[in-house]
Amino acid sequence: MARNDLRGLYAITPDCADGERLLADVGAALAGGCRIVQYRDKISPKPEQVRRASALRALTRQYGARLLINDDLALTTLVDADGVHLGQDDGNLLAARAILGPERILGASCYADLSLARAAQAAGADYVAFGAVYPSPTKPHAARAESGLFAEARQELGVATCAIGGITLDNAPPLIAAGADLLAVITDLFSAPDIAARAAAYQRLFEKA
Repeated sequence: MARNDLRGLYAITPDCADGERLLADVGAALAGGCRIVQYRDKISPKPEQVRRASALRALTRQYGARLLINDDLALTTLVDADGVHLGQDDGNLLAARAILGPERILGASCYADLSLARAAQAAGADYVAFGAVYPSPTKPHAARAESGLFAEARQELGVATCAIGGITLDNAPPLIAAGADLLAVITDLFSAPDIAARAAAYQRLFEKA
């Protein structure tokens, strides 16, 4: 998948007890121009995850957006999502690529390690994620990934790069300048008073770049 095909705000869903609110919030982000959403859910039971993922699949299709599933290849195939994001301990990337086929998106967490990104690319990943780039409320103990990683990865690898961890509208521009193709955002997007406006503001950062 071409790097320029994966670019912009990458909305990661927050843990949310209210499924209807989650859908409304994601709908607002899509209305603001976000075109890549990852369903990440660490609290809901599996039947509820299936319901939410199916609803998000329908919603993203309305906007011509992509839906990826966090850490769950089976759920990805069940709801016909556009791809999956896997952490280092969430499954074999080569096996995931074989199951997904060539058209779906495979993303991989590479933390602060370029060697993991090289291995992910070799296994068929479409993008590699580095983080936490800033202190993160979601993963407060995550290792820090320096912005120089994005320049190195851009020079060496033929896949898109994703920045994650503590990203806000104010601290995002240096990451784009360093070479990040995607900005994965949870808190600064979904805690905003106007989610659609915040999503649009993130997209404008990429247009300016």
